[in-house]
Amino acid sequence: MKALLACVFAAFLLIGCPAAYAVQPDEIMADPGKEARARDLSRELRCMVCQNQSIDDSEAPLARDLRLLVRERIAAGDSNRQVIDFLVARYGEFVLLRPRFNPHTLVLWLLPPLALLGGGLALWIYSRRRSKFPGTEGLLKLTAEEEARLERLIAKETSPEKPA
Repeated sequence: MKALLACVFAAFLLIGCPAAYAVQPDEIMADPGKEARARDLSRELRCMVCQNQSIDDSEAPLARDLRLLVRERIAAGDSNRQVIDFLVARYGEFVLLRPRFNPHTLVLWLLPPLALLGGGLALWIYSRRRSKFPGTEGLLKLTAEEEARLERLIAKETSPEKPA
């Protein structure tokens, strides 16, 4: 009972805790609209140090620099597209957590659906092959001669051996 209460209490604590972001109070812009834009953009950009985190979540010094750069560009009046283009020009496509759809990333975008399609096709072919041979259970039946031989072998093994 105590363990259950402890689990329930822990769940309430986790639900009640806000998500931890790496954005520091000194980075936050005065205009809430611009800050919301900066946060949205920061969630789309990859931390070049952590690589699997957005700069919004990362505490790396480079991520902080990128967050400040995004806010500077927004304060200068750049659109979201201009900010993204500026960072891609400076750091390459790798800075985007969700790469753009272009000829260079075609394989990246098409491989998952093609793999799913191929797996579904393989399952369909496998099920069709199995349904073509419905009489395969007959392969498991022994002939009368095989059954008699099997019974003799079993009887030989289970009967006590007589000493010679």
